[in-house]
Amino acid sequence: MVFAVQDLHIEFGPRVLFDSLSFVVERGERIAFAGQNGAGKSTLMKCIVGVMEPDCGKVLLPRHTQVGYLPQDGIHISGSSLLDEVLGSVGNIVELQQVIDEMSEELQTLDSASDAYREALEEIGHLELLLQDRDAASLKPRAESILRGLGFSTQDFTRDCGEFSGGWQMRIALAKLLLKEPEVLLLDEPTNHLDIQSQRWLEQSLRTYRGAICIISHDVALLDSLVTRTIAFHHGRAEEYSGNFSFYLQESKARKEILLRQAKAQQKEIAKTQAFIDRFRAKATKASQAQSRIKQLEKIELIEVEDDDAVMSFHFPPPPPGGNTVVHLRKVGKAYGPITLLKDYDFTMEKGDRIAIVGVNGSGKSTFTRLISGTEAPDSGEFSFGHHTQVAFFSQTHADILDNEQTILECVEAAASRETRPLVRNILGCFLFRGDDVFKKIGVLSGGERSRVALVCMLLKPANFLIMDEPTNHLDFQSQDVLQQALAEYPGSYCIVSHNRRFLDPIVNKVLEFRPGLPPRLFYGNVSQYIESIEAEERRLKALAVESTAGSVQGSAASTPVNRKDARRARAQEREKRTRVLKPLQQKLAEIEEQIALKDVRREEICAELEKPENTSDNQILMELTQEYQQLERDSEKLYTQWEDISVEIEQATAALDEEFGAAEA
Repeated sequence: MVFAVQDLHIEFGPRVLFDSLSFVVERGERIAFAGQNGAGKSTLMKCIVGVMEPDCGKVLLPRHTQVGYLPQDGIHISGSSLLDEVLGSVGNIVELQQVIDEMSEELQTLDSASDAYREALEEIGHLELLLQDRDAASLKPRAESILRGLGFSTQDFTRDCGEFSGGWQMRIALAKLLLKEPEVLLLDEPTNHLDIQSQRWLEQSLRTYRGAICIISHDVALLDSLVTRTIAFHHGRAEEYSGNFSFYLQESKARKEILLRQAKAQQKEIAKTQAFIDRFRAKATKASQAQSRIKQLEKIELIEVEDDDAVMSFHFPPPPPGGNTVVHLRKVGKAYGPITLLKDYDFTMEKGDRIAIVGVNGSGKSTFTRLISGTEAPDSGEFSFGHHTQVAFFSQTHADILDNEQTILECVEAAASRETRPLVRNILGCFLFRGDDVFKKIGVLSGGERSRVALVCMLLKPANFLIMDEPTNHLDFQSQDVLQQALAEYPGSYCIVSHNRRFLDPIVNKVLEFRPGLPPRLFYGNVSQYIESIEAEERRLKALAVESTAGSVQGSAASTPVNRKDARRARAQEREKRTRVLKPLQQKLAEIEEQIALKDVRREEICAELEKPENTSDNQILMELTQEYQQLERDSEKLYTQWEDISVEIEQATAALDEEFGAAEA
């Protein structure tokens, strides 16, 4: 066991999030917390990590167990370089050694045949491996590998953390957790700020992570590939499912159908019993039987089937009429210190444009939304709205400026106009604020709930130009569909910053791509069509490069007679240099591959040994085999890191040689 939740009870006012919630998480488990926003998933994580105290119950954590927590937002790091910040997350080696010494002393007081003795041995072995990994020589390459996987460049390693935008701040926090390798990872929407490449890298890293993982995410592909157990929260209850997210969706539907059949059968039986009672209660010969049936009815526990949350529809208020030009930028420049995001940039948005804004974090997408909304001025150039353009803007920070003392209803009504005030309750229902939920204070809401309130406030504002920065990050699938349908029917223009292709594809007709160090590019079509265009462009560039190289060779051969002897000498020199440079690296790579294969074979042998009956009852043998297996895993990880570094070195050396001899031939 790495931790246990025992009889947890949490309530906010009259609303009970959890009542007597209990479950155990074992080492190496991957668990998804499922349920609608506001069901209590993030609150539960905060209780596990100790950020919030439950009303009743407790979280049991074995001594020395480390819990790593990645919240949805609210992280800002500054004052140190990126690499130093990540390396500093692993803690003090001296402190870790003290923990090992303390546990070793306690080990002497335990019965060597007991489970406690075996668990302590395993824990000491785990800590000793951590201590070994925290050697600076092996720690730095791992940190660099993690940072590259999350999208940072080598040049970023020396930058101050404070220079990175909010999305990159979350990546820094995630990198620190992955390097530290706590026994438990609590991840609250870890892919919200990741591009596609980083998402894939993270998925692979989490698959091989040795600790336990509890995750909240709306990324179905990630959940399906990673988790083996799902805990679903709904109306104050928690249900467990032994499978991934898709299994949970199917199984929960099947359970609901079974429960409905059972409830119908029970109601039929109750009706039948009641009819008997009504018929024979007054007859003396049947009175005792009727009384017996009455007692039976009183003892029956009614099967309750909760209604599914109804999916409502929402329509934007009619937008005011506007001109053909929505917004215009001319020769606009914008920079933050040494980082230039826009330079002499021209942009015009016309009536009817529905634009998706894409690109890696930090490339200027959010800055651009602030520029075209008029909330931030450019450093140079001209900015102007079109005739009668009226803007409604949802940014990633709007949820942070809500008044904590207002209720949801008060907050939204204050933002609504006279025309849209009658729509308030309907749109709140669309985003799952129903009944007494609307009277909750803003201060008690989860991050996802606050984001939904801020979004509702924006949507109720009559406008002909909508600007939304990552509107789906905190929306569940139902709310995403409601918003998507409303945007599909909306007659105005909009810009949406998002990487959610499922959400964007049906509702956009242009894509604006932001690239670090390069001007933005506009593509016609939806996001899938944009990706196809990029891939086609890459294929054309490769074909042109091949044609150019072939043309250069042919032109050189036609213009200059080639001395065959000199050509043979040049080829021999090329082969000699390639061999001299590449052969040592290739030999080293082959040696590492051989070592990896040997360790894989030994791990398989240990697994076979651990299954033998004569070994399962011998704690000493189990301890030795387990420690050896863990050491082999650590060694293999280091070998894979070396293999990756040498592979990159071979690629770079090959590219340099190709450039050198290609230039010589040209």
